[in-house]
Amino acid sequence: MSDKQYALDAYVLDTLMRDLVGHDRRTSAFLIYLSLFASAEVGFARISHVQLAERTRLSKRSAQDAVLHLIDRGLLRAAESGATEVTRYELLSPWRRTAC
Repeated sequence: MSDKQYALDAYVLDTLMRDLVGHDRRTSAFLIYLSLFASAEVGFARISHVQLAERTRLSKRSAQDAVLHLIDRGLLRAAESGATEVTRYELLSPWRRTAC
């Protein structure tokens, strides 16, 4: 068991969880967001759909759908370097944006 600790923004539990799980009915998307957060180094994570599925105990298809939902919601950005490269995910925090 890992003794690694994470500093999670209060918004993630107070608002985002209720929004994704309650409103969108996408518990899988919330699990994927948390898994990516835990895997991220400096806001980025390189991980495959298979690895996400294994970590969250979701099916690969559910993991893929959850990733797409997070991208559609503006919570995640994905970039692939090549056909055989693992996707690089950037975790976005739109709630931190401030008005100019």
